[in-house]
Amino acid sequence: MTYKSTSISFIVAICIIVWLHFFSGISLTWLILPGSVYLALAIYGTSVIHSNFYGRLYCYANTSEKEIALSFDDGPNQEYTPKVLSTLAQYNAPATFFVIGKNIQGNKNILKQIDAEGHSIGNHSYTHSYFLDFKSVRGFKDELNRTEESVFKVTGKRMKLFRPPYGVTTPHLIKAAELLNYNIIGWSIRSLDTTNDTAQIITQRVQTQIKPGAIVLFHDTSDKTVEVLKQTLDFAKENGYKIVSVEQLLKIDAYQ
Repeated sequence: MTYKSTSISFIVAICIIVWLHFFSGISLTWLILPGSVYLALAIYGTSVIHSNFYGRLYCYANTSEKEIALSFDDGPNQEYTPKVLSTLAQYNAPATFFVIGKNIQGNKNILKQIDAEGHSIGNHSYTHSYFLDFKSVRGFKDELNRTEESVFKVTGKRMKLFRPPYGVTTPHLIKAAELLNYNIIGWSIRSLDTTNDTAQIITQRVQTQIKPGAIVLFHDTSDKTVEVLKQTLDFAKENGYKIVSVEQLLKIDAYQ
């Protein structure tokens, strides 16, 4: 089911119930049923990023090659992003950093380092606000454009990858991203490294889900993630997995 097909089905169901009400006398309380189904599907489609309910998202690659991609959200971070970069350099592993526009100020040197060391940069909105998903198409476009301009001023590159904050999608968000020619990137492995789980638990969660074509979601915001990253890279090496960038895994462009 998609947003379009669900909406059409909902309208048809409403029309049928109203028609039956006038010609067969059934109660309009039956309207609760399609309404509840529509609401449940909308909530599922909004909160489950790999549902592709509102539009096309890339959450993994359909491949048998033992390749996976690592991604980091919410940076750049003055304390932890350099540690992540150092670890990646030790293993000669590329990654994709989905940056928050407001975090670039004061961290331009880190953004330059990400780019200089061969990693790709993606858009993760400007504010990453809890109320972001209530914005209009114009509001989402402003979020994306502000971050794009901030990154362009530092790197001279215009991003083409976008990851929705919190993994939440809405019709307005999808429309804005499409209008600005972004590829929307999700994940197939959510590490949950921002929870209170120990590094050991997080590492186990990631390793048990690794398979060809996987995209792993980390956050460059804690020492715990750095520890999990090292163990993940060791696991990948020991099991014959190659670390590639998101764009290489998906065979799309990172920049316009």
